[in-house]
Amino acid sequence: MVMRNGLMRIFWPTDAPTSSEPGVLVGWRNSDSDVLVVAVLQHVEQRSVENALRVGTLYRHSPYPISSILERCGKASLQVIGTLNPARPPTSFDPSSITFYTDNRSRFPRLYCPGSDELMVQLVLFDKPLPARMQYLSLAPISLTLKDKSDKNGIGFPPLDGVEAQEEAERLRKHALVEKLRQHTVVRHIRTQKELLLPTIIDQINCSYELNSLLQRNIGLVGARQRRALSVSERVVKSATNLWDLVLLGIWQFATIWIWPVLARLFVLGLIAHRIAGEGLLLILDWRLFPGHAALKDVSATAQQVDIRLQQFCYWPIQYLTLRRRKQTWQSNTKDHPEYIRFYNSLWLVANDVIIGIALGSYIIENAGYVASQVDRFLSAYTIEGLQDMITWLMDWPAGLKLNTELATFLGDLFLWVIDYWAGCIALLRPYLPGIIHFIGFSSFAGATMPISLFSDLISLLTLHIYSFYVASARIYNWQLTIIISLFHLFRGKKRNVLRNRIDSCDYDLDQLLLGTILFTLLFFLLPTVFVFYLTFASARMAIIILKAGLDTLLACLNHFPLFALMLRFKDSRRLPGGIRFRLYDTPDASVGTRAGQKNCVPTSLIYLKCTHDYQTSFMIYIVM
Repeated sequence: MVMRNGLMRIFWPTDAPTSSEPGVLVGWRNSDSDVLVVAVLQHVEQRSVENALRVGTLYRHSPYPISSILERCGKASLQVIGTLNPARPPTSFDPSSITFYTDNRSRFPRLYCPGSDELMVQLVLFDKPLPARMQYLSLAPISLTLKDKSDKNGIGFPPLDGVEAQEEAERLRKHALVEKLRQHTVVRHIRTQKELLLPTIIDQINCSYELNSLLQRNIGLVGARQRRALSVSERVVKSATNLWDLVLLGIWQFATIWIWPVLARLFVLGLIAHRIAGEGLLLILDWRLFPGHAALKDVSATAQQVDIRLQQFCYWPIQYLTLRRRKQTWQSNTKDHPEYIRFYNSLWLVANDVIIGIALGSYIIENAGYVASQVDRFLSAYTIEGLQDMITWLMDWPAGLKLNTELATFLGDLFLWVIDYWAGCIALLRPYLPGIIHFIGFSSFAGATMPISLFSDLISLLTLHIYSFYVASARIYNWQLTIIISLFHLFRGKKRNVLRNRIDSCDYDLDQLLLGTILFTLLFFLLPTVFVFYLTFASARMAIIILKAGLDTLLACLNHFPLFALMLRFKDSRRLPGGIRFRLYDTPDASVGTRAGQKNCVPTSLIYLKCTHDYQTSFMIYIVM
C-alpha cells in the first residue's frame, strides 16, 4: 500500500533507544501518512502490548483520568504502530505496522520498506518537553499580556479614551478591508491535511513524556504472572507496617477534619474582608466628580500606584486557585503556564520592590534633615529664585531683543507677584518639610514605588505655579495668534467659511480694513513679547514633564518589568515558546549510520523539530508601556 502522494511523515523522539534490542512502537496514527511514536517498549511481544492497550493494563496507576489527556491529543487512543529491531523482518511493507532498525553505530533509525520504491519518508525528530519543568511546544508565541481593568470597565483618562477608541475603530476598519480582500482573492492556498494535523501533533508531543513514563512504569504488567501468596513472616511485617500506617492515618485525619477546616475558614474570611476593602478603595480611586472628568488615579501617581497594588492583591487569590487546579490534572496541560509566569513575575516584582524600598526608606529616615534641606534648596533655586531672575531678565530686553517695554513690564510684574505669593506659601510649608520627608521614608517600607510616586506628586504640587504660568501664557499666545491670523485674512480681503471649512473672498468697508490693519500691526509687534514669556514657561513645564516622565518610567520598570520571564529565558528557554521550526539535516548527516549496500531502504529526509523563541511578541506589552 503506497500513500497518495508517496510521502509518509513519522515523528520520532530523540530519547528513543538506539541499541539493537527488540521492542514495540506505541503511539498515534493520525492518518495513513502521519505517525507519531510516543514510547518504545522493549522485551515485550507485540500481541501482548496490543492486548494491554485494549484492556487498559498499561494505563494502571495513572495519577489522573487517562481520558483527559487523550482528549487533548485528538481523542485518539494509543496503539501499536510497529516494531523495532524484530528478529524476523517482514517480507513486505505495511503502513499499519512499520518496522525500524537501529544500532549503536547509527544516530538515526532506519525504516525497513521492502518492495516500496515509490515511497518517500520524512523522519521528524523531536525532543520531548518535560512537563515537570513546564516545557512545551506552541505554534504561536506565548502571550504574557494581561487585559487591563480599563479594557473591561471602560475606566481611563477621558482624552486618552477618545484617542484609543479612534485607533481601535481605525484598526477594525482596516481589518475588515483586509478580510474583504481575502474573500475576493482569486488564488488561495488551501491547507493540506498535514498542515491541519499540525496543532494536534504539537499537543501529542507535549503529552508524550507523561504517557511514555506511564507506559514504562506498567511495562512489567504486560504478560506478568500472578504473584504468589505471602508467607507467615511477610504477613507479620505487613501487619506491623499497617498498624503504624493506621496511627499516622488517625493523626492525619484529626488534623484534616478538625484543625485544617477551621484555619481554612478563617483564612478565607480574611481574604474576603481584604477583597471587600480593596474593591471599596478601587471604587474611590476610580470615582469621578463629573462624568467625563479625570478620576483620582488619573491625576495622582500615588493613587495610581495604590490602584495597581490593590488590583494585584485582589487578583492573586484567583491566580493561586488557578495554579492549584493545575496540580489536579496532567502536568502537560499547558493552558495555565502563562498564568504561572504572570503570577510569579508579579510576586518577584513586589518582593524586589519591598526590598529596594526598605533600603531606600532607611536612608531617607536616617538623613531626613539633609534630604529636606536639599529639596528646599532645589525648589528655592529653580522654581522661585531662578524663575524670578529669568522674568526680571525678560523685562529688560533679553539678549538684545527689543521687546515691548510696557507689555513686558506688565506681564513680568504680574508673574513676579504670583511668585512672591507662592514663595510665602512655601515658607509656611518649610517647617513641615522634614516631617513630610519622614512620611515618605516610612512609606518606602511598602515598596520603593511608594516614595517615588509620592515624590512625583510632591513635585506636581510644589510646581503648581509654573503649570499655572504655562497655561496662562499659552492661552494668551494662542488667542493673540488666532486674532492675528483672522486679521491677516481681513487685511487680504478674505474670510474663513466655517460651514465649508475654507477661505473665501469677502468685501470689507474701508473703515473695517483700516481698523483691522491697525489692530493687526499692534498685535504683530506685541507677539514677540508674549512669545518669549510663553517659551520660557513652556520650557520650564517641559523640564518638569521630563522629570516626571523619568519617575514614571522607573515606576513602570518596578511594576511591570518581566523579571521572572527573563530569568526563565536564561534558565530554561523552552518554557517560553515562540513557535516551531523545522530544520532539515544535511545529506552527510542523513547518511550517518547508514551502511553501504543497505537494502530495502527508501529515501528518507531527516528533519529536526525545534522550538523557537519570539521574545518580541511575548514582551511587546512591556515595550509599549
